[in-house]
Amino acid sequence: MRQFFCSFLLVYLFSFVFSPHFTYASNSPLEAQFQPLASKSLLLDITLVDQVRLVAVGQHGNILTSNDAITWQQSSVPVQSTLTSVYFINSLQGWAVGHDATILHTSDGGYSWQVQQYLPNKEKPLLDVTFKDDLNGLAVGAYGLFYRTTDGGQTWHSEFHQEFLNADDTQYIADLKAEDEAAYLDEIASILPHFNRIIQDGRTLYLVGEIGLIAKSNDYGKHWQKFSEVYQGSFFDLARTHQANLLVVGLRGHIFRSLKNGSPWESIASNTTALLNSVVLTDDNRIIILANNGVMLVSRDDGKTYKLQAQKDGKPLIAGVWFNHKLIVVSDVGIKIIKVK
Repeated sequence: MRQFFCSFLLVYLFSFVFSPHFTYASNSPLEAQFQPLASKSLLLDITLVDQVRLVAVGQHGNILTSNDAITWQQSSVPVQSTLTSVYFINSLQGWAVGHDATILHTSDGGYSWQVQQYLPNKEKPLLDVTFKDDLNGLAVGAYGLFYRTTDGGQTWHSEFHQEFLNADDTQYIADLKAEDEAAYLDEIASILPHFNRIIQDGRTLYLVGEIGLIAKSNDYGKHWQKFSEVYQGSFFDLARTHQANLLVVGLRGHIFRSLKNGSPWESIASNTTALLNSVVLTDDNRIIILANNGVMLVSRDDGKTYKLQAQKDGKPLIAGVWFNHKLIVVSDVGIKIIKVK
């Protein structure tokens, strides 16, 4: 799995994918169980819905909601698959994705969920999801998993994006398709890099992933343009800063900043080798980068420089949101409220 295993988080994720305990023998999912300590379990993503409600997702199909970041309510969820990402298009309509290529949908703000896709035989996780409107959405994940819906998730169709192959692989795949259709189908299931995050920025989509992948699309993911490689390792998040610049973050503390929408990229010192998981923007123009080992980087100059702030417990800070002037973070020990200095 190449350098994907350099990440604590993704080692954790993939241990579930290939563990017999978490692979269902049938295509019928098991309903998530109520867990009194769900808010203290492994959670992998969190989002702010309509500026008033928090929704977090994670291990065992846990989905939690809160209006104050202190009291959390566990939602009714029809799967026990680990969930990796959650996205809302408005106050009611949302989607969550995760292991077993699972895609869930809610129409009541996250209190109850329904299965739109569940494919345990694929043994691959989806890692992110986004929607342009209530009909058009994309879900991406490991080994180039890429699904599209144009009907609000009633149907999802797999796509193979050949533009992410290198030149040698492109010719190899073309030859294989002409010679052996079965071998071709088997090969394209694993030849693409992992797609870690898909980000919607106005009319442009950005995609970041394994082996230094940064790409953009201006036609909602039908075609992609790869940026020139700036780093061989994986990237895990990309964000537009307060001053409309771009930041991309990844393995071993790597941060790159662009003043021209991705060209050129400038390497920014982070003073850490921790894996950088996600970027959070605050309402007072700060940029916070969440990382493994309890590391948090804070910038007050639009991402030019960072001050390191470490949590004593050393737990990975996986994803977060800025809510009521506080940083709310999910980790492998659940939800944390962190004071930012």
